[in-house]
Parts: sequence; structure tokens; C-alpha cells
Amino acid sequence: MTTHYQTRYAASPQDVKKYDTNRLRDEFLISNVMENDAINLVYSHYDRFITGGAVPVKNELKLESIEPLKADYFLERRELGIINVGGKGTVSVNAVAYNLDYKEALYIGRETKDVSFSSDDATNPAKFYLNSTPAHKTFPTKKISREDAEVVELGALETANARTIRKLIVNSVVETCQVQMGMTELKTGSVWNTMPAHVHDRRMEVYFYFEVPEDQAVCHFMGEPEETRHIWMANNQAVISPPWSIHSGSGTSNYIFIWGMAGENLDYGDMDHCKINELK
Repeated sequence: MTTHYQTRYAASPQDVKKYDTNRLRDEFLISNVMENDAINLVYSHYDRFITGGAVPVKNELKLESIEPLKADYFLERRELGIINVGGKGTVSVNAVAYNLDYKEALYIGRETKDVSFSSDDATNPAKFYLNSTPAHKTFPTKKISREDAEVVELGALETANARTIRKLIVNSVVETCQVQMGMTELKTGSVWNTMPAHVHDRRMEVYFYFEVPEDQAVCHFMGEPEETRHIWMANNQAVISPPWSIHSGSGTSNYIFIWGMAGENLDYGDMDHCKINELK
């Protein structure tokens, strides 16, 4: 079997205050996202958000339904966002091939029965990062290239948070029900992401960190603004951010991360900012 999955349940912020390091990592860190010739998925009860990775090397990988969905096929009641963070590859959608290069994205709508993944070169395989959410309506499949992205420059070198945000799967670029995805690249000399921090009780979020050098790490901050916690993360790892939690990080070098969101509001700017000097 090439598809593996875990289920994660929602946690109260009052309970999280009592978690030790291991419990915090067990609940929120997704350590094994990318595995050769496998699809790894985590089904979260926060907004029924699924996070995963597909790395086809020797074999084509087919996206199959998992038991928690109680569905005949994976996208029977869901939509899917994909960003390729590896070599060139192809996503086949109902027998239509979509070629994805590094940092290109694909949106696939509800009621799509057949989805499969393959790599152009087994020595440099594609690494497809996956976010999926429930969908109430069917929208057409659409590829989003790097040129199609909505680009925003934020931060400054003086505050170590100069970064480029590329909005790939957002409602200003492609129609979706609720899944949204984009990519933030830290510039050389900058290490802080999403700072000043914020929360948005109307949406949950998942961060996926990549292009983290092998001997470096990212310290991801979460928790209520007045009761923060941290999780040390390595390359190609993801972390679940509940609606009540901040989501911010600082690396020992610059890096890239993908943000994925789901919830009842598609407005990218819907957030409640936290003052830096009031974080605890």
C-alpha cells in the first residue's frame, strides 16, 4: 500500500498549556510529509483539513480515499491544492496531464475521480505538497504558474523579516470553496516569518517548511498570544496551527514555507494582529 494516513484531533488551548515537548510535537508536528514512492496524509479535525505529500520515484502514485472520509474516491466531497517542491512532475486529473515545475501549483475541484502523480526524472523526483478541504461546490481544475501568482513584498532587513509572498491558490487567482495556499520566501539575512504575529479565529492554518539547510532548523511559535509555545522543525516538515493560535517562526538561516488555510473566510487580510511587545 502506497497511501499512509494519521488522524489528529482538535485540542483546547487550555489543555495545550499543560503539554510537554513530546505531547506538543505529537499533536501538531507532521514530521514525515515526503516519503519516496508513497503518499503520506494527516487528517486533522481542525476544519477537516488534510495535509500530505506524494513523492513518485519508481512508480506512479494514485490518490485514493482514506477510511476517515467514508467516500468512494478522495475528492468525492473535497477540493485539493498542490504545490510541487521538487523536480519536474505530472499530475494526471481524469486522464488530463498537468506538468508542474518547481514551485508551480495546481487546484483540483470536487468530484474529480482520478488523480495520480508521476516524476519526469527518478533521480530528481517531484515532491507534491498536498492540502485538501471539504468543498460545497465544484470548480474547474487550474494550473497556477509562478508568473500567475499574486506577489507581495513585506518586511525589512532591519527587522530580519524581508520576504516575498506568492499567493498561488487564493480567490484572487483561482476560484475555490475554502482551501487557500501560498508560498513565502525569506530573503538572505532575514529569518522571521509572519512577524508581527496574528491569529484568525475564522480559519485554521498549516505551515510546511522547505529549503531548510540540512544542518539548520526553524523554531515555529504557536499558542495563544499570552501563552506561546515553540516547536523546532527540520526541512520538509509541517505544523498544524489551530484557529486560536499564532503561527510564526524564526530560522537559523533563511528558508521557504508554504501556508495553507481553511475556514469560513476567504479574505487573505482577515487577521487579528498581535503586538510584538505584548507576546508572552
